[in-house]
Amino acid sequence: MSDRGADTIAAVATAPGRGAVGILRLSGPQAFTVATSLCGTLPPPRQAALRVFRDELGQRCDQGLVLCFAAPHSYTGEDVVELQGHGGPAVLDLLLRSACAHGARIARPGEFSERAFLNDKLDLAQAEAVADLIDAHSRAAVLAANRSLEGEFSRRIGTLAAQLLDLRVFVEGALDFSDEDIDWLSEPQLAESMELASTALDLLLSRAGQGRRLREGMVIAIAGRPNVGKSTLLNRLAGSDAAIVSDVPGTTRDTLREHLVLDGLPLTVIDTAGLRQTDDPVEAEGVRRAWQTLEQAELILFIADDRSGLTSEDLALLAQLPPAREVLRVFNKCDLSGNPDGIVENSEHRALRISAAQGAGLDALCRELHAAAGLLDAGEGLFSARARHLDALQQTRLHLHDARIRLYARQAVELAAEDLRLAHDALGTITGRVDSEHLLGAVFSRFCIGK
Repeated sequence: MSDRGADTIAAVATAPGRGAVGILRLSGPQAFTVATSLCGTLPPPRQAALRVFRDELGQRCDQGLVLCFAAPHSYTGEDVVELQGHGGPAVLDLLLRSACAHGARIARPGEFSERAFLNDKLDLAQAEAVADLIDAHSRAAVLAANRSLEGEFSRRIGTLAAQLLDLRVFVEGALDFSDEDIDWLSEPQLAESMELASTALDLLLSRAGQGRRLREGMVIAIAGRPNVGKSTLLNRLAGSDAAIVSDVPGTTRDTLREHLVLDGLPLTVIDTAGLRQTDDPVEAEGVRRAWQTLEQAELILFIADDRSGLTSEDLALLAQLPPAREVLRVFNKCDLSGNPDGIVENSEHRALRISAAQGAGLDALCRELHAAAGLLDAGEGLFSARARHLDALQQTRLHLHDARIRLYARQAVELAAEDLRLAHDALGTITGRVDSEHLLGAVFSRFCIGK
């Protein structure tokens, strides 16, 4: 057990505010002693019992259920007690103060899950999945977080880590016997193992990217000339009149953000000012901010009027869009043009027709957004992932690529062995197999108190 478990910690584990039930959670070597001071005799582990809860002066402050979990068979791996009483803020605050008066201290954010990690009840990816499960905004995100919590992501990391470890053993073994007449580096097994590891890493990186999108969503910017229906589309996606809609060009003077979930995909949709040259200083500032927003978006929905198609002004604007950004061309107002909604066939670029005013073509747009997020064919095996996981996987791929180049060239084999070690270590930061105080502090500080 970690030295960090020397203290007994306490926290209210239910959300702030009034509720039918409120839970005070204790964990640590004195958890049973503190709980006894609060409610008298304790029931046997894993059996609920009704008890009167008393403050540090012995006065009754509540009544509820007591549950005890003896180490190591608990969430944190330590002795844990939960007092389940009424969910009044004053009652819970009184219980927390009383617990601290009897020797506990208030837990830091995420300290319960941190102790579970330090006591080998969860690895780091699983611990982060706990927070992802709490923060999930859709059924798909809940399922993905549960898969990570059950260890799906960690198992894939473990399989890849084992492959990298085998490569390290092979290469370092070749170095140990380099003075003998054995050319181990020419063995086809080495090249095959490198290819298998690289393929597995690319697949894992792709899946982790999908998981991050499901958790964090995408930033989408709606762009185009004035009066093509950008604000109408935002309102249609948001399901409310978030933006002012008017026939007067230049109505939208600033960026407008809406956070929404579209069939399980979290989105930040940004409506921008109509892109055009203007002498109005306020509108000109809106246009400047629009171009700035397009640089930050992951996907740009470029809106054009379906009645006119792409005009010379539209083509000029498309040519100015950030080249690194994905662009979906959307022809709006198909209810007025008479053209059918949906995917535009035989188009050189990805394009579809919609009517934002009538809602036609929105199903096709939703499918396109899911495809852009990589979720259309994700299947049921998706797991939750975070930006730091992607960074670690990218670092792993970079070091593995460097090792492959050096090994294939038969040059600086010692550096290739070091590259493989760095790749292995980068992968280990995902599950916490590589110890880092800074990493742990950054991860658990973002948890809610009581978890």
